[in-house]
Amino acid sequence: MRVFRIVSLLEATSFLLLLVASVLKRTADFPEGVTVLGPVHGVLFLVYVALAFMSRPQTRWSNGRLTLALIASVLPVAPYFVERKWLREVDETPAPSGA
Repeated sequence: MRVFRIVSLLEATSFLLLLVASVLKRTADFPEGVTVLGPVHGVLFLVYVALAFMSRPQTRWSNGRLTLALIASVLPVAPYFVERKWLREVDETPAPSGA
């Protein structure tokens, strides 16, 4: 879960930086930011989506919550919410003890 939490934060941050780079590309003639951040964000996005599916057994998310987490990946700050509310909640829940 820790990796998913970190990727969630990185993906959201890279998205925000990519948005800033896109503005700079158009207003300050600075395309290099998009050239660098575009692929970085793309990889983080794909990893976020893969981790959302792979960690489903641990999170015990319903289909609806998984869908919302996937939708969050395309909204600029929503992965921060996923990390803070849903993934942290899973980390703080004690694991069931097997007897």
